[in-house]
Amino acid sequence: MFDIRLPELRPYAFEGNFGLERESLRVTEAERMAQTPHPFPPDHPRIVRDFCENQTEINTGVHPTAEAAVAELKEIDATIRAAILPRGERLWTNSNPPASLEEDEIVPAKFDGHLAGKSTYRDYLAGKYGKALMAYCGIHVNFSFGEKLVEASGVDRDVLYLHLASQCIKWGWAIVALTAASPRGDCSSVRCSERGYWNKFIPILDFSSVRDYARSIARYVTDGQLVAPSELYYPIRLKPRGQNRLQTLVENGIDHIEVRCVDLNPLVGGLVDARDVEFVRLFFLWCAAQPRETLSAEKQAECVGHFKAAARLDFDWTPVGELVERMEEFFAGFPEARAILAFEAEKVYHPERRYAWMEACHV
Repeated sequence: MFDIRLPELRPYAFEGNFGLERESLRVTEAERMAQTPHPFPPDHPRIVRDFCENQTEINTGVHPTAEAAVAELKEIDATIRAAILPRGERLWTNSNPPASLEEDEIVPAKFDGHLAGKSTYRDYLAGKYGKALMAYCGIHVNFSFGEKLVEASGVDRDVLYLHLASQCIKWGWAIVALTAASPRGDCSSVRCSERGYWNKFIPILDFSSVRDYARSIARYVTDGQLVAPSELYYPIRLKPRGQNRLQTLVENGIDHIEVRCVDLNPLVGGLVDARDVEFVRLFFLWCAAQPRETLSAEKQAECVGHFKAAARLDFDWTPVGELVERMEEFFAGFPEARAILAFEAEKVYHPERRYAWMEACHV
């Protein structure tokens, strides 16, 4: 059982590693998509292009605390801003693109030589989903439990992460609600809503084993619904150490989990509040301690619906409050978790503390 309240696990409860990914658009002072070349070389270790030429992506290194990961994110963000400022450009701080965006302004990223296949893939996505959808940006939180914690639990690493992923699918809508920061129309987060980053079908995944998990993704490539596993737009991913391929996952096992449904927070400069990143860790610890269960196809489809519903402005926050209360009870013996959970609880009970609400009022 993986429950950090057990005496043998408590000493290692808060050991772990964080890595962050942040996408953002380069825009002109007139809030149009910048049409200048990407300002960094293609082999830059931390700054890459994502879908389009003016969508920069930061990939931080691995850090033992949320605060350290966010600190590096801020440093790299400042580096990008300094490079594009002389061009009259800035980084857009919202997950939603500028309201004035025209689809013909979006140019899928172009790669040469042995990376030319990446251009072909982006052209494919543009044709299938439309370029406008790919201008939405977000933050991905990658996390792995500390080795001593996993060893002390006696739980097989792959079994642990497969169970964690299934529970994150069941409860992860709370992360959408608590970090939504991109209001538009009836949504608090367009990219996480039914109008955002989703495939044209609801994928059903098998969490029985790593091989079964990989096979359940690969079958969508085989039947033509996906051109590659990377096209699976799903809020939770299990990833291997090294190259992110299904074969590597099967051969090497699971290294960490990725949550992909956190919005850019314009209230902190289009970055992420370290307290929200730390909450994601607490959420993982809580999920890992929940009873094991098999999520049926019907249940998984229902859970996807909950993610989309949590991105609506009229979402009923009652279940979010109930979940936070359950987490507060779970972490009652851990003083280091108290302030983080109180921070999230403020959003539950005081709507004016929610990012989407504050951003809508700010605009």
